[in-house]
Amino acid sequence: MALNKLKFNSINVTPSANKALKFNSSADGFETGSAGGAMTFIKKLTASSSSTLSFVDGSSDVVLDNTYKEYLFIFKNIHPSSDSATFSFNFSVDSGSNYNVTKTSAFFEAFHSENDAITGVQYASSHDLQQSTAFQKITSGIGSDNDQCCDGFLRLFNPSSTTFVKHFIGVTTSYYAGDYVQRDFFSGYGNTTSAVDAIQFKMASGNIDAGTITLYGIN
Repeated sequence: MALNKLKFNSINVTPSANKALKFNSSADGFETGSAGGAMTFIKKLTASSSSTLSFVDGSSDVVLDNTYKEYLFIFKNIHPSSDSATFSFNFSVDSGSNYNVTKTSAFFEAFHSENDAITGVQYASSHDLQQSTAFQKITSGIGSDNDQCCDGFLRLFNPSSTTFVKHFIGVTTSYYAGDYVQRDFFSGYGNTTSAVDAIQFKMASGNIDAGTITLYGIN
């Protein structure tokens, strides 16, 4: 059977930049729309001796609603003002008036010192939460030396759902205060069926001296 070339004009759709051709909802025709899976830049926040960095839906061009099914926060060169400070976050369901969503989570870490004296992998029970409204730790203690910082990401799934809890998962790597690399893995859920519409990041002590957090939406 010969393969016939399909002419562009034989498809009755309006071309649109950065859109894909797909079947419509009735599966009986074509339309243009999101291909899915693409990362869309939303907002970047830059710390400068900041006590908190907050992303609030509808504020300062932030989108954190049902526009996307997944949201990705990327941390770059997060540097604390206080030595051995832990980086953390919390959710809000009232547009940032309160950051106090109940969460249950798990946290484990791998580490290796510069002098090769300290190595290991362990569950960090002091960093997990059990039905707590406290801020969730993202790292262990980051060093405050000029060359010390942390990098990583947090993924938040379907925050606008009014049916399901709000799952999150993340990974960071830090230059620990004791001069070793620390790889932290955390995951859990915000135990609420209300839509999460804001998230706030902060250090457990002191300020976020420098660094950026960039938000992307993924469908």
